[in-house]
Amino acid sequence: MTARSTRRTTAAHSRIAVVGAIAVAGAVLLTGCGDQTEKKGSGDVEGSASAAPLAGKLPQAIRDKGVIKVGSDIAYAPVEFKDGSGKTVGIDPDLAAALGKQLGVTFEFENGTFDTLITGLRSKRYDIAMSAMTDTKDRQEGIDSDTGKKVGEGVDFVDYFTAGVSIYTKKGDDQGIKTWSDLCGKKVALQRGTVSEDLAKEQAKKCPKGEKLSIEAFDNDQQAQTRLRAGGADAGTADFPVAAYSVKTSGGGKDFELVGEQVEAAPYGIAVGKDNTQLRDALKAAMDAIIKNGEYKKVLDKWGVAEGAVTEATINGGK
Repeated sequence: MTARSTRRTTAAHSRIAVVGAIAVAGAVLLTGCGDQTEKKGSGDVEGSASAAPLAGKLPQAIRDKGVIKVGSDIAYAPVEFKDGSGKTVGIDPDLAAALGKQLGVTFEFENGTFDTLITGLRSKRYDIAMSAMTDTKDRQEGIDSDTGKKVGEGVDFVDYFTAGVSIYTKKGDDQGIKTWSDLCGKKVALQRGTVSEDLAKEQAKKCPKGEKLSIEAFDNDQQAQTRLRAGGADAGTADFPVAAYSVKTSGGGKDFELVGEQVEAAPYGIAVGKDNTQLRDALKAAMDAIIKNGEYKKVLDKWGVAEGAVTEATINGGK
């Protein structure tokens, strides 16, 4: 989730009520996973191109192979994660299943660390990246948010959901943390390459002398949670749906608590190569179709994240 370095900081309304709904969606704890191809998860859709209404919009090469390869960090519940049986489940796999019905292809999720997904897209390892990825101008333009330098051609996004970023602490031990400025003098654990890391770096620059904000970045969110749970950090931060799910499920709801309001509400997007506009447009058409026919709402309701719904898919709507 390498994101831009300058962004909005206006707090969105807290959606703590969503936590309870998320719990109903699934109480399976997050499980670790290695870098491997997920061949048969809930994100796989076996559809007939001849019966799919939007199959003709896909590039012929994808129609011929019948598969869209998806790069994803499958350790980010409830967006995408492995259930107790090792099956890939979550918001993104369920949406991909619905998209597959429209397009007549199978979406195959392949696991990888988040900060390598766009590189994998550029190298053609994946056709798309779908992994709670925030659509930002830096990603669209291939800019490294740390250096401000161009490192690639960038990607296009098909935006399909809106989410903010939240802070969470050990339950009953919030240490007075309510806002990002309260993290000064503290240590925060987070996933490398995410918007959370960008926001933490921005806040660190604002902290007064003698109140350093220490940032510990990990390959995935599960490792960050483990660090906080063990007392090695004062707080953690992640996208709101993920933080809320962790708060509800980790330790049966006894490990963590959300603090303050979520900030930086921004769109999640499916990343597609700049040279693959036909696939991009096909995905947008399919997303609009499942929004219209109600399949999209069913998925969001299932996972308790309906407040992040959009009314139509957007191309490159990130700021």
